[in-house]
Amino acid sequence: MALRGVSVLELAGLAPAPFCGMVLADFGAQVVRVDRPRVRVDPSTLARGKRSLVVDLKQPRGAAVLRRLCARADVVLEPFRHGVMEKLQLGPEILQRENPKLIYARLSGFGQSGRFSRVAGHDINYLALSGVLSKIGRSGENPYAPLNLLADFAGGGLICALGIMLALFERTHSGRGQIIDASMVEGTAYLGSFLWKSLGLWSQPRGQNLLDGGAPFYATYRTADGGFMAVGAIEPQFYELLIKGLGLKPDELPHQMSTTDWPEMKKKFADVFAKKTKAEWCQIFDGTDACVTPVLTFEEVTHHGHNQDRGSFITDREQGVIPRPAPLLSNTPAIPSSKRDPFVGEHTEEVLQEFGFSEEEINQLKSDKIIESNKPRANL
Repeated sequence: MALRGVSVLELAGLAPAPFCGMVLADFGAQVVRVDRPRVRVDPSTLARGKRSLVVDLKQPRGAAVLRRLCARADVVLEPFRHGVMEKLQLGPEILQRENPKLIYARLSGFGQSGRFSRVAGHDINYLALSGVLSKIGRSGENPYAPLNLLADFAGGGLICALGIMLALFERTHSGRGQIIDASMVEGTAYLGSFLWKSLGLWSQPRGQNLLDGGAPFYATYRTADGGFMAVGAIEPQFYELLIKGLGLKPDELPHQMSTTDWPEMKKKFADVFAKKTKAEWCQIFDGTDACVTPVLTFEEVTHHGHNQDRGSFITDREQGVIPRPAPLLSNTPAIPSSKRDPFVGEHTEEVLQEFGFSEEEINQLKSDKIIESNKPRANL
């Protein structure tokens, strides 16, 4: 796989960093999650392809263990607020002095500098500070966050993974690692570059523009059986096919871009969509360029013909249905692990041995409660 041989130490956290680590693991990196002691369950649920090591970083000898691991690793990924790693004597200045090739990825909500760098936050806060949240929502309603996807996973985990890739590539020329300051606020704002570059598209109040639910031809509609259809017929030739599929007469409708008529047109479209089931609308629009598709539930995605054609979702004995890693590389595609997620501390001894710790050292660290080893029972 593309990242075969790349060694990553991921300090345990929630959502963004675990997703970043999982992406790296899916594409072949050897990812070890460094868990906290006295934790029995991984709350991230994004541990596919990783191993787990438990070490108490709050103890000086625990921090020394991590420094020794980082001396031989390619990447360390940490999800804490500014100053936490420095307090543990694990900041980039120390770790990169011992391993100049180390790529030190710092994934945080507000970044490593600025007045908010030491305060708590979540996806909705980062999304709000990026400016993007102000553009999302229905007309006359409060802005709303589209789950915790934009800041946590797109502007956070995925942007950080891109930073790691760039740093790995640059290292092939310089031979040196670097620090990645991945701020979820800035990552989300960067994702929104199109919004900043196309302000004319957003001149009306939120929810009344072309691409934010204001246009009748770019919206979702409820069907007779309680399902939904998504409509994105922006271009005139696609809009013409939409009108045809709905059984409406073009000469009896206002012009497509007559914004004052959009609210009434949405009601008309809604009335038409409500007369047939989702399956019936699929029969009408599938295979056409009307840009009309069903809104699939998690239970439906694996049964859709297009997803089946491409193998877009994988049904795994241990993990159930999972999305296939993307993008699809022709020569070195991702091969997601089919093993169950690791137990916390399952691989502590194994990993330490690989990094040069002797059996005597491991036993002493375990006896002094610097590390924990939680091997599963034989029947598991």
